[in-house]
Amino acid sequence: MGAVSIDKDVDGFHPLNIGRLAMRGKMPLFVPCTPKGCIELLLRTGVEIKGKHAVVIGRSNVVGMPVALLLLRHQATVTVVHSYTPHPAEVTRRADIVIAAVGVAHLVRGDWIKPGAVVIDVGINAVEDESRKAGYRLVGDVCYREACMIASAITPVPGGVGPMTIAMLLSNTLDSAKRTFGFVDQVTTHQWMP
Repeated sequence: MGAVSIDKDVDGFHPLNIGRLAMRGKMPLFVPCTPKGCIELLLRTGVEIKGKHAVVIGRSNVVGMPVALLLLRHQATVTVVHSYTPHPAEVTRRADIVIAAVGVAHLVRGDWIKPGAVVIDVGINAVEDESRKAGYRLVGDVCYREACMIASAITPVPGGVGPMTIAMLLSNTLDSAKRTFGFVDQVTTHQWMP
């Protein structure tokens, strides 16, 4: 990962960017796009993060860990659920905010969701579907049909987090160009990065 210059790391995975993200009082040049998009979704929809209990399902370097760090920066109490977490449904059921990024189709069922919780489904999984021309359809890590009856808000799959990831990549790319050409004072104000 360190082969790419930190000044051009618009994906936000350079070790120095991740290290700065993890340290209080430090600012990365770029934040990974999907986690940044998740926080942007929460902020733009008026979801209060401060003081809330957030559960991140999945601990990948790409989404799980960076989004947990961003939630901590926004003063959430964060629990990371992974394959060795005992009773993941019980842990998740206590969350005000759930971010599922584990890569298992429909792992999170409706009874995992606290009534009124906000759910961001990052997962994108292909499941067989004979009725489709391709023979499959895309679904998330959350069983949307069940969760939408309980959650106060939920992202669809496809069409939820994916477009936000692309938008955040473009935002990071624009910020990189502004830095390169000396427009540092015009770099995006990062409300998602308190």
